[in-house]
Amino acid sequence: MHRHMNKRRVVLLTPLLLLGASMATAHGPSVFAQFPPPTAADRALLKDAVDIHAHLDPDSFGPHSTQAARSLDVIEMAQRAKKLRMRAFVIKQHYDQTAQIAYLASKAVPGIEVFGQLSLNLTVGGLNPAAVHHFAEIKGGRARIVSMPTWDSENNIRSTKQERPFVRVSRDGELLPEAKAVISAIANAKVRDSNVPLVLATGHISAAEALLVIREGGKQGITRMIATHAIGHPIDMTIAQMKEAVSLGAKIEFVSGFLVGTRGTFTVEQYVAAIRTIGADNIILSSDGGQVGRPKPDEMIALAAGQLLAKGISRAELHKMMVENPAALLSLP
Repeated sequence: MHRHMNKRRVVLLTPLLLLGASMATAHGPSVFAQFPPPTAADRALLKDAVDIHAHLDPDSFGPHSTQAARSLDVIEMAQRAKKLRMRAFVIKQHYDQTAQIAYLASKAVPGIEVFGQLSLNLTVGGLNPAAVHHFAEIKGGRARIVSMPTWDSENNIRSTKQERPFVRVSRDGELLPEAKAVISAIANAKVRDSNVPLVLATGHISAAEALLVIREGGKQGITRMIATHAIGHPIDMTIAQMKEAVSLGAKIEFVSGFLVGTRGTFTVEQYVAAIRTIGADNIILSSDGGQVGRPKPDEMIALAAGQLLAKGISRAELHKMMVENPAALLSLP
């Protein structure tokens, strides 16, 4: 996730001053740049919540990585989530599949469900059906989400003006055969020990590519799809594109990380306007947290939920976006 925001989005959603700008000055520099730490009432909103987007150690960080260091590991997150009475979370890593550590974390911290994700970047061979089947067949049944390329997507590389190899998914407005093949693998893979379907996530590909992927996923029979933090960079979907994604069978992910912390790029009012237009039934609120120097994943969601509640989003709508929709996406009973 990057700090740049699409200027078209500002016009579309009518920008207002960040709600907590004065609070940041009052509290001084901290990871809570726009808001104070979450209150007890904010944290109470996390009961039964499912976070589908938590960045956690053990992960890579160094000269060959383009990502931030992580502020906590999966066991620490599981302990925090259990204490807060959350239901589950998904470990997202850009460079590895995480079904293995999800299985071990679930055993180490009973009472919280932990699931894995695979991102189709260069480290796993890009659009690699073999990686999908390996992920699905890992012991424990913790495989859940397969994402199209993120850090290594052509869209991400070009939008950040990097000069390095990337994973291409389309050419001239059409998905590549390799993209269709990996979508077929996602559609047909059998998750070991649970037999649930895998989720198709769009990753950091462009908005137009994301719609191609979602359309192809539906054509191939995938029933659980998510448009990854669609509203923000580097995807930058318009409201019309998000509504089209919904019409094609996808849920829209809204991440708290675009709203909270030093890299927040949208106001609460903008999120409320978008939620009202797209509908809470079609949205999942996740964190995209876990980076050093930012609020912890649970803090991010609690802060975002509290601010959305204060601006008119109902408790029932929050329950849809934080509990019901993500649980259904992950095939939780």
